[in-house]
Amino acid sequence: MTIDWESLRSQVDGRVTRPGELGFEENSTAFNKRYAGVTPAGVLSVGSVADVARGIAWARSQGLPVVARGGGHSYAGQATTTGLLLDLHGLDAITVDRGSELVRVGGGVRAGQLYAELQRHDLAVPLGNSNDVGIGGLTLGGGVAAVSRAFGLTCDSLVETDIVLADGTLVTCNEHENSDLFWASRGGGGGNFGVNTSFTFQARPTIASSTCLLLWPLSDAAAVLPVMQRIMQGAPNEFSARIGFSRSSGDDGMVSVIGQHLGPASELRELLAPVLSTVVPDRAEIEDRSYWEAKEFLHHETSGDPFAVRTRTVTEPLPEEAVHTALTFLAKWPGSGNPDGAGLALFTWGGAINKVPATETAFPHRDVLFLVSMDTSWSTEDSAEVRQANLDWLTDLHAAMGEYARDASYVNFTDPDLTDAHAAYFGPNVDRLRQIKRQYDPDGVFRFPQGL
Repeated sequence: MTIDWESLRSQVDGRVTRPGELGFEENSTAFNKRYAGVTPAGVLSVGSVADVARGIAWARSQGLPVVARGGGHSYAGQATTTGLLLDLHGLDAITVDRGSELVRVGGGVRAGQLYAELQRHDLAVPLGNSNDVGIGGLTLGGGVAAVSRAFGLTCDSLVETDIVLADGTLVTCNEHENSDLFWASRGGGGGNFGVNTSFTFQARPTIASSTCLLLWPLSDAAAVLPVMQRIMQGAPNEFSARIGFSRSSGDDGMVSVIGQHLGPASELRELLAPVLSTVVPDRAEIEDRSYWEAKEFLHHETSGDPFAVRTRTVTEPLPEEAVHTALTFLAKWPGSGNPDGAGLALFTWGGAINKVPATETAFPHRDVLFLVSMDTSWSTEDSAEVRQANLDWLTDLHAAMGEYARDASYVNFTDPDLTDAHAAYFGPNVDRLRQIKRQYDPDGVFRFPQGL
């Protein structure tokens, strides 16, 4: 079948690009280079919300799959396709109402753009720690930020969203209007029900902060991790930290604690005193910062080379046996040419996240203390054998940690190797999500691996 690209070009306000044309690669390449080989047949960089509906209708008429792309950061390459890619970057308007502290953003806005506008008004919305992540994927999968223990998830701040459905209809969703879709948009995962073209968030005033960065050699992990886990189990909601241990090729590995406290450094030092007195870190930075300085301090970047992440959750600290298991695996990591290496991290959840009942939004993980994130990476220059050795290592680590942590995973850390992904991502909410999917996308227009 011949695809009529000229008919699409004639219908839209935006720009249509094909492989080899200027701008195509920039707007279609997967963030995770593990999926660099997935190439769209064409990209529609939308110029309006109407273009979204036009693009969906055209793709259906041509028999092509259609996928929306905001930031493009899906860990599993789900922000690309072999069909039509809807590049939403043109939907980048941001409006702030100072009186109500409501913030309305276009579906193509990235976190860095939103952070910049929020800083102008000194308002906070819990966002991630990468400027390039799209607001759509972040919100629709839940969205966990360094301040989420105090402020809740990104989706917990959502008060309204507009969605273009499979039939081209634009609907507004909130607690009173299309409330089932609004429920699904708070943690039900991006790309399942339609294309979200705007999001409205309830912002709040910022709070002066402090941050910590603590580093130890990996040989101190068995002593540091039990103490640090107990600290976070009893910590106030104002303090959140990521506890990690990792290796890269050519080094002996490290233990790291990086976090933000919505309060002074004096309080943070007191909270961290038990671990500081257990083993003296090689590096210890505990400093007062403004809210925006803390955001910059926590900013994270990766090499961009291929990687894989698998997750589980726990409601209590990992026992010493689990820590020993993880450290044993880390000692056997096969190595690669990617400087990001491999490791295991405990992201502290709880607090305000857990105050919301598991079925009140589509995000089900409302009893979690730590998200247990396991990752590995390799280089595009590495051999196929190195790539497979890393993936096998991660599979075995994930299975081994199953003795201590649950088969519950975070949909925004998408794991293409999950065998029962819907149950892992959505738990008790999966049946309701499937029902909403059948109602609003009965023909399965929005489909992708692990999609509902």
